[in-house]
Amino acid sequence: MQNKKVAVILSGCGVFDGAEIYESTLVLLALDQAQVEYECLAPNIDQMHVINHLTGEEMPEKRNVLIEAARLARGQIKDLAEANPAEYSALIFPGGFGAAKNLSNFATQGADLSIQPDVLNFTQAIHQAGKPIGLICIAPAMAPKLIGPGTQCTIGTDAGVAQAIEQMGGQHVACEVGSFHIDEARKVVSTPAYMLAGRISEAAEGIQKLVQAVIKMM
Repeated sequence: MQNKKVAVILSGCGVFDGAEIYESTLVLLALDQAQVEYECLAPNIDQMHVINHLTGEEMPEKRNVLIEAARLARGQIKDLAEANPAEYSALIFPGGFGAAKNLSNFATQGADLSIQPDVLNFTQAIHQAGKPIGLICIAPAMAPKLIGPGTQCTIGTDAGVAQAIEQMGGQHVACEVGSFHIDEARKVVSTPAYMLAGRISEAAEGIQKLVQAVIKMM
């Protein structure tokens, strides 16, 4: 796997307003165990809002997605706008509401979502170069706008999100928590993780398989 590096795009830090911490860590662990180099990236933008993860209530403060994501990456992270897609062999998006609030506005706009420009440009460059993309948990909701109409993906079995994916021109495929789906034609791999997982070991099973599938396609 020499000279191959995977980009991992984070959306903050914390399930309700950023990247899902377990999912992100499981992705990094799976890559490291496979001896594959990775680099964490995040857009240098304000979060949509800040959630108190103890109470679930919104807090009256502002936080930056890149600075928060740096917590998850132990400070080893790059501004997405400064990253060169040509330097990476694949891309993986962990889930968490940050994918639907910060990387896109799916949380408020549903099927009418738009993607944050740095995220869109980087992802499309990766895709157009024929490199694989992994999407976890709620992140596949961005797939039709990121990759294009006809893109196959899974968020598990959530009917509402599946319907939104179909409305955007995507093809949703129902999937069990420990499994994953591959759109072979577009090199897109997705797994439900915490859209269905009741425990960390369940999320780990699907994420491990997704990472292995992405590496195989590199």
